[in-house]
Amino acid sequence: MCGFVGFTNCINDSNVVIEKMMDKIIHRGPDSGGKYVDEGIALGFRRLSIIDLAQGDQPILNEDGSKVLLFNGEIYNFQSIREKLVAAGHTFKTKTDSEVLLHGYEEYGKKLLNMLRGMFAFVIWDKNTKELFGARDFFGIKPLYYCNAGKSFLFGSEIKSFLPHPHFEKELNTAALENYLTFQYSPQSETFFKNVYKLPAAHCFTYKNGSLKVERYWEINFNADEKPDLNSWVNKISDVFHNSVEAHKIADVEVGSFLSSGVDSSYVAAVADVDKTFTVGFGSDEKYNEIGWAKEFSKAIGKENNSKVISAEEYWDIIPKIMYHMDEPLADPAAVALYFVCNIASEKLKVVLSGEGADEIFGGYNVYSEPNGTAYDRLPRAIKKGIGKIASKLPAKRGVNFFIRKGTDLEDRFIGNAYMFTPEERKKLLKISTNAPDPTVITKPFYDKVKGKDDVTKMQYLDLHLWMTGDILLKADKMSMANSLELRVPFLDKEVMSVAEKIPRRYRVTHTEKTDTTNYITKYAMRLAAKKDTPPQTAKTAAKKKLGFPVPIRVWLKEDKYYNVVKERFTSKAANMFFNTDLIVKLLDDHRAGKADNSRKVWTIYTFLVWYGVYFENSEFVK
Repeated sequence: MCGFVGFTNCINDSNVVIEKMMDKIIHRGPDSGGKYVDEGIALGFRRLSIIDLAQGDQPILNEDGSKVLLFNGEIYNFQSIREKLVAAGHTFKTKTDSEVLLHGYEEYGKKLLNMLRGMFAFVIWDKNTKELFGARDFFGIKPLYYCNAGKSFLFGSEIKSFLPHPHFEKELNTAALENYLTFQYSPQSETFFKNVYKLPAAHCFTYKNGSLKVERYWEINFNADEKPDLNSWVNKISDVFHNSVEAHKIADVEVGSFLSSGVDSSYVAAVADVDKTFTVGFGSDEKYNEIGWAKEFSKAIGKENNSKVISAEEYWDIIPKIMYHMDEPLADPAAVALYFVCNIASEKLKVVLSGEGADEIFGGYNVYSEPNGTAYDRLPRAIKKGIGKIASKLPAKRGVNFFIRKGTDLEDRFIGNAYMFTPEERKKLLKISTNAPDPTVITKPFYDKVKGKDDVTKMQYLDLHLWMTGDILLKADKMSMANSLELRVPFLDKEVMSVAEKIPRRYRVTHTEKTDTTNYITKYAMRLAAKKDTPPQTAKTAAKKKLGFPVPIRVWLKEDKYYNVVKERFTSKAANMFFNTDLIVKLLDDHRAGKADNSRKVWTIYTFLVWYGVYFENSEFVK
């Protein structure tokens, strides 16, 4: 795992500038650094040594020096591809997966991408043709940003690495702010920085003579196979997941595993058979602290659990640093908790396995159980819409939100696992005017791809392309790399997906099937596979309601200390630039008074203001 940065159309002091850009991402690769500069390009690399510790430095050149590679990630089937390339006459200097990409591109071109199994972002510079080729993995596990900055084309693993380049102009993209207020993350390819873009997952690009071409090379295709019975699907999941975990353990260093009380991380930890697991929690309330569960499970599988209880002070104090590493604001409170679990793991080893992706590919979120899940769903559509319209005028509460959701078509209401502010609400809050599209404009292209599918499949498909990439995987990469830790996600494997996309809906999300005394609703077949493959303690986690990564934000915001911390931000000069401050302070006050649970809305605004302070006001992080 590493980080890279580069730019075309070299400036006079390319060597100095690329060094400064590399320094911005030294946390991604503290073990070593390397660069390549010629008349057309400057490439910089920071390395975290995982495979071929002695010879795996980058940039890597091919035999005649005509092509140069920068690569961040892991290719789990590199050995089999390497054998084919050797047979085809390619000469290797290292034993790394990196070099397989370089020779593989020479041999197969873009067709190489669909041969790969792994997580990756890489670029290859062709010195002879002056063409730059880049690609991002199937699910967007590893990031890749790019920017047209005057005569220079910038690219890299993190946006902050662009800051030292003399052609880069740091300017806020206010349209991203308005979208963020709804999604809690930046949902489009454009970022919070003007002219900076994210290469979408499963896409590649070519850049030559100032022209950029971006194209998709792989697609998720939910197409249920109704023939196998439930037990067959459980066995298929078990087989492919064991295979994926074994592939994800390939390393020349020790591998550990994150562990919560949930079935996903428990399944990973048990199957991986690693020596160390890592867990964090808050206080002693089991609602916010899963350490007890994790220690019990680790003991059952004979492993060492390392844990940390995060204090409120530690959590709030680290937020500016989190926002710096995130590059863009992310209003997911779990990001901070993830930083701490990455931190304690990094003290022991360099690689961890984690359970991200299971919910999206196997149907695990509680909201997936809503479509056709109650008698209310069988009411005429017109009646549900009428009730929903009335409910939308009432104060936001759990029961009220149910009727709002049920009274609205899926495509008009579901934008993912977070819906912070409606378009109407965000317009009232904002002083500024932007050209941000309605949320349905952003989600429509994805819904169009799954027309005719059932609602659960539509929700999964949308989450796989927006929520998972924009929130789940963003924080997984940035928080692990902030601690110089490689995080691997065996559920997000191309071979696992090839099984998951064929599972019938009733085996993903069900309302009728029962096993023993437990009514498994979400991730049904996967939970049964986990129960089959792991110790009896997993039965508890398989049945346990999904918590996510619980953080007591709603509690802290009612305490004087943290209420005042937020209020100070909400009445600051920066807040007054963007928001009607009386309205955002009212959100905070109403939450404190118990009139409404505004904790997530308050957190969304607060997180942006902290991020803005880090990147656009005087900051110890950005100089």
